[in-house]
Amino acid sequence: MELGKRIRLIRKEQKRTQDEVSAACGFTKSMLSKIENGSTMPAVATLMKISSALGVKVSDLLEPSPSNGTIYTSAAEYQDIEKWIKTDKGYSFFAFASGRRDKIMQPYLFVAQRGEVKSHVFSHEGQEFIYVLSGQMKYKVGNIEYEMSAGDGMYFNSLEEHLVIPVSEQVKYLAIFTEDAGRPTSD
Repeated sequence: MELGKRIRLIRKEQKRTQDEVSAACGFTKSMLSKIENGSTMPAVATLMKISSALGVKVSDLLEPSPSNGTIYTSAAEYQDIEKWIKTDKGYSFFAFASGRRDKIMQPYLFVAQRGEVKSHVFSHEGQEFIYVLSGQMKYKVGNIEYEMSAGDGMYFNSLEEHLVIPVSEQVKYLAIFTEDAGRPTSD
């Protein structure tokens, strides 16, 4: 099942309207409709807002039947371009352990090309750690811009506005988000 169809299914199971969910996310009903119809691929921050509004984890949106067990990802799996999600913001990402239910950490591998990434800021609940694997980028958190190269890492509060600007032709980095900050828990 495609991402948009899973979002629609979860929303309808909760008997919620697009107006209600999009308002909770802070974007338009039209944007949510485009995501549900598969005509646009949302950024990770947008997926985090949708999952928060629906009271589920991002992995519930990405994987139809999540598991509680150990999730092993081989290099061949994340090298398979079919498993990557290309966003409408100009970057692509691979979600590690998308089949793991109730994750506290959300690990992703990002690839961004210089000149393709649309300038936009992210802000979402939780905390974030990024680690540059290859290439160079500028990463702005709040009012401070950091020059980052392979081997550099950063940890910050994801509520602070942040954005990535590739400096080299391509930058590849690992990002690990938490989703549980400020979210009510269920019994």
